[in-house]
Amino acid sequence: MTAPIRTICCIGAGYVGGPTMAVIADRCPEIQVTVVDLNAARIAAWNDADLSKLPVYEPGLDAVVGRCRGRNLHFSTAVEPAIAAADMVFLSVNTPTKTKGVGAGQASDLRWIEASARQVAACAQGHTIVVEKSTLPVRTAETVQAILAAAQGDVLGDVASGGEPKTFAVLSNPEFLAEGTAIPDLESPDRVLIGGDDAAAIEALAGVYGQWVPQERILRTNLWSSELSKLTANAFLAQRISSINSIAALCEATGADVQEVAHAIGTDSRIGSKFLKAGPGFGGSCFQKDILNLVYLCGHYGLQEVAAYWQSVVELNGWQQHRIARLVVQKLFGTVTGKRIAILGFAFKADTNDTREAPAIRICQDLLEEGAQLAIYDPKVAA
Repeated sequence: MTAPIRTICCIGAGYVGGPTMAVIADRCPEIQVTVVDLNAARIAAWNDADLSKLPVYEPGLDAVVGRCRGRNLHFSTAVEPAIAAADMVFLSVNTPTKTKGVGAGQASDLRWIEASARQVAACAQGHTIVVEKSTLPVRTAETVQAILAAAQGDVLGDVASGGEPKTFAVLSNPEFLAEGTAIPDLESPDRVLIGGDDAAAIEALAGVYGQWVPQERILRTNLWSSELSKLTANAFLAQRISSINSIAALCEATGADVQEVAHAIGTDSRIGSKFLKAGPGFGGSCFQKDILNLVYLCGHYGLQEVAAYWQSVVELNGWQQHRIARLVVQKLFGTVTGKRIAILGFAFKADTNDTREAPAIRICQDLLEEGAQLAIYDPKVAA
């Protein structure tokens, strides 16, 4: 039986790692939580006495960090000692879409996951539970396990002086946060998903979450189901956005009202009302990246028709953003050259400062190409 977790290290102090570890520290005061990152400026921002200067804006995050920082929540650039002291290490690093090489434009770039796993293999002491928190292609855990297996049994120091052989267990624990509501999503999640093949490790992580999450919301699966569930969840949400935007275009062509159509279908309990608001399409760091990853995986396994289906979700999203720019030009008598247009909101959604893949970027680019003069305002995005 694995002992209760007393020390946690999270590699990666970004939009997922920072808020997730802050809530764990807040709800588990007996656990020492250290978030590490090689980006010194980011760590300095997490440690800034002025909580309004945290590198991630999320409603309520400043209060959580304020309660825990310096008590059992720490932010540091000292990666190696944090790993060495940890019972459990979360991998919460960036996994962007590859820009070159095999799978460019679709596959995830896993260089930082591999680098983090190698750091854990080199620095860990005794038994360490390694938790995949980043969104990853299914079967990535095989790579992590192989890297850690090469260090299995190594001893830092010698056994006579108390050194313990290194052993590892790998779990998948994907995040299901929505930026802008990350703190309530963490404090009262729909579910916590833990995938693995080591029962003791699974229960150790379940014991952490179980301090505030009801047991019936803690789901246990194998590694591959957990990894794929995250990609699938994001793909289904993005699919609904593209679906309602496609209907919005049809509504405009026929005189129907997309809000009335969305309400009519949303009252069907089999469909529900969420993600049925027509607009400029999806953005952010996750949806497009994860669908493209799914497209690549389907192609890799010879499922070309399935790959084409999910590719169409991404293509329709891009088409919607170009369509909105064309609508603006059309409504302004066919030309926007020299016309000053206000853009209210530049982040990819409300209550966040994240502009990654924001729909506003593509819309603004199209309008600029048409000769428009843009005045952009967003209260959460720095100029």
